[in-house]
Amino acid sequence: MDPLALPDLPTLLLLCAAAAAAGWVDAVSGGGGLLQLPALFIALPTAPPVEVLATNKVSSILGTAAAAATYTRKAPPDIRTALPMVVAAVAGAALGAATASRIPADVFRPVIVVLLVAVWFWTLLSPQMGRTQALRWHGRRRHYVVATVAGLAIGFYDGLIGPGTGSFLLIVLVGVLGYSFLNASSTAKVVNLGTNLAAVIVFGVTGSVLWVLGLLMGLCNVAGAVVGARMAIRRGSGFVRIVFLAVVGVLILRLGWDLLG
Repeated sequence: MDPLALPDLPTLLLLCAAAAAAGWVDAVSGGGGLLQLPALFIALPTAPPVEVLATNKVSSILGTAAAAATYTRKAPPDIRTALPMVVAAVAGAALGAATASRIPADVFRPVIVVLLVAVWFWTLLSPQMGRTQALRWHGRRRHYVVATVAGLAIGFYDGLIGPGTGSFLLIVLVGVLGYSFLNASSTAKVVNLGTNLAAVIVFGVTGSVLWVLGLLMGLCNVAGAVVGARMAIRRGSGFVRIVFLAVVGVLILRLGWDLLG
């Protein structure tokens, strides 16, 4: 498609609505791609998949940047943890993308679905988890090694399969490293921003982005992200936990459907 082309007005309005909703979800708990990416595939049935993925990333990175800036004012991210996760996640995403051409993603999906179900029940049955911050090994080498390994694994997943990467970041930051849900969301946004930037650079160099559509959707994504981040800050970790459970539940259904289909 022409990088400057736009769909008809009704389709554009629906895509902008999906982008706003995705920005809200992504800012609170991650997983906005579960809304925005399918909407793009449905709205642009004749576009090459790489253009759909690239345009999704352009919209997402604007919303992620806005959410990160909003969180920074009230719930500052842990940059010392986020930076090694970013570097490792970018490397992992490159490895995952390379692996995808050799090993089908379906090989990994059953394991991921089982893990997500376990995490969902673990979070549901642990109502105090993530409500307050109780960092594990913070300031010690082990903390940053775990963050780096997790970043590598999540990046690999993102490059190989993709949906719900932000939710996986929350799982690690809350369940393993001991962040509250609110502070985990803030830190996850920095990691997401780094990985999205790497993807946008690659897609931009290869000429795969539908720039006008991506930027218009990005403005709506920003609006949703700012509202979502402010709501998460105002309502706290308990609210983020509820949205997280809902998003992971949808992710389980989505991956399970892909597996069965």
